[in-house]
Parts: sequence; C-alpha cells; structure tokens
Amino acid sequence: MEYTIDIEGLEKSHGTKFKLGPMDLRVPTGSIYGLIGPNGAGKTTTIDLMMNMGREDAGDIRVFGKHHREDVVAVKQEIGYVSPDLNFDAWGKVRRLLAYVRKFYSNWDDAYCAELLDKLDLKPSDKIKTLSFGGKIKLGLVVALAHRPKLLLLDEPTIGLDAVSKQQIFSELLAAVRDSDRTVLISSHGLADLERFADRIGFIRDGRLLLEGATDEVVQRYCRRDYSFTGSAPSGREGFIVQQVEAGRVRAVVDQDAELAEWISRSGLTEIAKAPMTLEELFIALAKEENGDG
Repeated sequence: MEYTIDIEGLEKSHGTKFKLGPMDLRVPTGSIYGLIGPNGAGKTTTIDLMMNMGREDAGDIRVFGKHHREDVVAVKQEIGYVSPDLNFDAWGKVRRLLAYVRKFYSNWDDAYCAELLDKLDLKPSDKIKTLSFGGKIKLGLVVALAHRPKLLLLDEPTIGLDAVSKQQIFSELLAAVRDSDRTVLISSHGLADLERFADRIGFIRDGRLLLEGATDEVVQRYCRRDYSFTGSAPSGREGFIVQQVEAGRVRAVVDQDAELAEWISRSGLTEIAKAPMTLEELFIALAKEENGDG
C-alpha cells in the first residue's frame, strides 16, 4: 500500500498546556481519511505542522515521500488547504483572489475553477467580505481544488454550512478522489458525514492517536451492551466504558476486540441487550471517557 502522508514519532508541545504525540499517522493514497477528536486534541496542530506552519519538536513528516520542510515548495504545490481561519477579504472580489492565487500554480485549471464556482453558487463578481461564513468556506474549497492538487488538507471544511452546502462540498470531495492518486485528510466534527464518506478514521485524544482503521471496521468494533448485576456496580476499565448504572442494570460501550469475557464473568454481569453504534455515538462515548464522565 502506498501512503501520501507518512508521519512517524511526531511531537509538538505548546508550553506546559498541551503536547502532541508521540504520534504515527499513515494516510493511504487515494483515500478519504477522517481525523476526529475533541476540541484541543491536536487535529489542527497536526495539519498545521504538515503545512509547515510551526516546527515539530521531534518526529518525521513526509508527504508524497518528500520531507515537508526540506521540500516545502514542491510539497505545497501539490496540496490544497482549507481552514475556517483563512481570510480572503483583502482581495475584495472573488475574481481578484482567483487571479492572484492562480499565479502560484502551473497546473491551475480555469475551466474547472469556473465549474466549481457554479456548483457552489459563487460568482467572480461576488464581494468576499459580504459572503456568508459558509460562502467563504466554499470559496476556500474552490481555491484549494482549482489547481487539482494530489492532496487535500481540510480543517473543519463544513463548519457553518447548511445541509445542502455540506452535500455540495462532499460531492466535490468524492469527485476529487475518483482519481486513485488523489487523497483527502479531513478534520471535522461532522461525524455523520464522515461515517458515510471517509474510507478510514483516526481518533485523536489528548495529543495521541488512540484508534485508527477502516471506518466500517472501527464502528463495528464497538457496541452498546446492557447487563444485569447483583451486588456492587461495576466500574469502567479499558474496553468497557460505563455509560449508565441504575437498579441492578448497567449500560456500557464495549470494545469487542478486548478480551473481557473472563472479567465480565467475574464481575457478575449477565448480558440482556446489545445494539450497534454510530460513529457519532462512539465519539461521544470516547470523549466522555477522556473527561471521566462515563
């Protein structure tokens, strides 16, 4: 398997408040990879480091097999980047922004750019400052896609968008990766969308990649189970996240890959119900486990 992004041993500290890593992350070429996690988990930091916005404390980042800093120009020529933090207001109108940006990309596709503008309900004459927040996000996507990059790095690209606009953006992302050489890394809280569109999911928490794999396999690995018990209520442990305890009954999120049968038996638990989970339900359970709320 070929990897467009290959990160090994990545570490980055922001004073004493936050530390990313050590983290390994490999994104297969031609895939849509969803990077999810609570706010402040390290998703944006990881993407920023790939874009050479900041310097890692340790580790190695390779994109297209090239070192992200040593070959920064060659790497960025092949990346499309979208973030809600990008601000294009200074260019006044959409056409001025596009005329400026296209100078930096030899493979800029004017016809494709016009097609994207039309699909995303934008006009060259639009004043950028008067666009809605969602409109500005869509403009960022046009800028990112119009030079047909091999890699899209998308940091919360659907934030502030209505359902129709989200569908438009994900339709374009799917079209962009029909070519097997094109790859998408997307950090998003739109978990229902990612469950439908992402080939792989990585769950990052407290600066560590804790869970990773094919999206359907990750979701199927966990389930919600109800047990009856007598005596004292069971406490959570690795692979067994307690969600609710009441009147001799406990509900838990269970990692079906964990070896829990003996522990469950010793704890006096008797299974009475089992149900699958969505990616969003799993995310909430894992995030609450981090905060000690489970």
